Amino acid sequence: MVTPATFGEFIASRRKQAELTMREFADRIRVTAPYLSDIEKGRRAAPDSKLEAIALALKLTQVEREEMFDLAARTRDHQVSIDLTDYIMDTDGARIALRRAKERALTDEQWEQIVKIIEGDWE
Repeated sequence: MVTPATFGEFIASRRKQAELTMREFADRIRVTAPYLSDIEKGRRAAPDSKLEAIALALKLTQVEREEMFDLAARTRDHQVSIDLTDYIMDTDGARIALRRAKERALTDEQWEQIVKIIEGDWE
């Protein structure tokens, strides 16, 4: 399956896979159908306060949930995914590490190695 490029496309795709009408899904996450339509069409930013409800209603896997959070953050300028914000702001080492990585313009391959170290799966 092709990964949706936007938060709205992601939500619409997963909603349809779950065989939910827009109205059914809107009711489940307690928003109006027109509001949901605006989100799916990219006319509104992702509603941070509804992301957990969306993840539950769509029965997203952990990977899908993280993808949704990242897509949601991209609907707003200069915002980090909501599931990471508190951790980054509450953890000095995380902020320092991210700033150093930014200064050095780490590549995806370098980040993959860092993730392996964190997961305890380094070579």
